[in-house]
Amino acid sequence: MNRILIAEDEERIASFVQKGLRANGFTTVVAEDGDMALSHALTGAFDLMLLDIGLPGRDGFTVLRELREARVTLPVIVLTARDSVRDTVAGLEGGADDWMTKPFRFEELLARVRLRRRTAGRAPEVTLLRSGSLALDLRTRRARADERTVDLTAREFVLLEMFLRHPGQVLSREQILSHVWGYDFDPGSNIVDVYVRALRRKLGAERLETVRGMGYRLP
Repeated sequence: MNRILIAEDEERIASFVQKGLRANGFTTVVAEDGDMALSHALTGAFDLMLLDIGLPGRDGFTVLRELREARVTLPVIVLTARDSVRDTVAGLEGGADDWMTKPFRFEELLARVRLRRRTAGRAPEVTLLRSGSLALDLRTRRARADERTVDLTAREFVLLEMFLRHPGQVLSREQILSHVWGYDFDPGSNIVDVYVRALRRKLGAERLETVRGMGYRLP
């Protein structure tokens, strides 16, 4: 992983990052706006992209979304002045592999780039879970059922992912509560049943089977 695309419109920052990366053996290209960044990223000529969110033209969120919708798995590290939890979550859930806020130390950026370089040679990350005609795209966070595209809420996504990672296995309400809602839940709550019903409405009633007295199962 030596070819890095730097999507940054602030010349001072782009120059700083480019010089540092080149001094450490990387080949770099700077894209000064979102349209150029997306065009370069779609070529497949790069191993990693450093992406600013506040780009002219397409902003960084749009670039990231269109990349993932095009099934491009190019690793993306976001470099941005935005530091709100909402933006960070939106970026990571939208397909970013890492998130750094400005100002940043180059040593930390270099360490994160090298981490991506070390993990690049591992087995490809699974980005699509499938069971029969039901599929879940982990990048776009959308499901497909019988060729229909289904939008999911954050909780529905995590719940469906859990079922697809354990096909045929009965999952108890307690297991689901712990995994999807963490430790901050009421064991007597019917929230699992509510969300299972919501998934059935969206995906089809036959998708999730009730096992009386035990829990639910993806057949």
